[in-house]
Amino acid sequence: MKFLQLPEDWISRLGRYSIGTRSKIRGHHKGSNRSRRIGSSMDFSDYREYHAGDDVRHIDWNVYARTEKVYIKRFMDEQEMRIHIMIDGSKSMQGKWLFTKQLVFSLGSIVLMNDDKLTISFGEKNTKPFKQKGKSAQKMFNHFLSTIPEAGEEGFAATADFLPAKDSTVLFILSDALEPLEHWQHFFSRAAKYSKDIRFLHISDQQERQPLFQGDLRLIDDESSDAFNVTMTERIAEDYNRKRLEHVDGLQALCRKYGVQYLPVHMEDGIQNIIMHQLVKQKWLR
Repeated sequence: MKFLQLPEDWISRLGRYSIGTRSKIRGHHKGSNRSRRIGSSMDFSDYREYHAGDDVRHIDWNVYARTEKVYIKRFMDEQEMRIHIMIDGSKSMQGKWLFTKQLVFSLGSIVLMNDDKLTISFGEKNTKPFKQKGKSAQKMFNHFLSTIPEAGEEGFAATADFLPAKDSTVLFILSDALEPLEHWQHFFSRAAKYSKDIRFLHISDQQERQPLFQGDLRLIDDESSDAFNVTMTERIAEDYNRKRLEHVDGLQALCRKYGVQYLPVHMEDGIQNIIMHQLVKQKWLR
């Protein structure tokens, strides 16, 4: 995992986890997750009376011998989960790109190791998403992450394409959420149509939350490229923090409105703490 600066045993440490969800699993192919549907796995569910057309191989003759009634065994069907990870590739994510790829790699590897279907997109209509299933796709996944270009697109929330995420069991969205709230309202209102289980990971670093700049500065907005001349005083810093908190509060309110689960992700906490403690505590991993 040298290209992502992860420990050599990271994959094996991820192997104990799976994606947790309360959503109904609707995959059409076999996986490792128990569905509410009745099917043909070896996990027994219950009995029901035999009806014409039922598979006679499922008749329990021991029950028949005791009751003289014909019952068939029902089994829980194991279905694949369909996990979609949508990544904000806009300019403001440049300083967070390595960490974001570490997060994507960790979540994606957990999906593949559980024989589920993984899709990754950047919200761009002209960029082909990554789509693979199962452990055998790990090398392709590693290659995909090692070759994706650096973040640098113009915007994300206002124009994101959700089509690759259609009918996802779980939709993860990774972004620093620095675009205006009206863009995010448009984003979440559309996202809710593509998955019943949406999880927003709001990535930030300490410098964004507590800037330590002083004196006369020329600041450039990563998203819009607009430049501002600013003299950083205590009052300016307080005003910045107030507006930042208003933005975060507004973002959380939008998530509640559209049924999106929200999690603040602080880069300085480290990928191990986030994956193995915070996501587990949220029951996003089990």
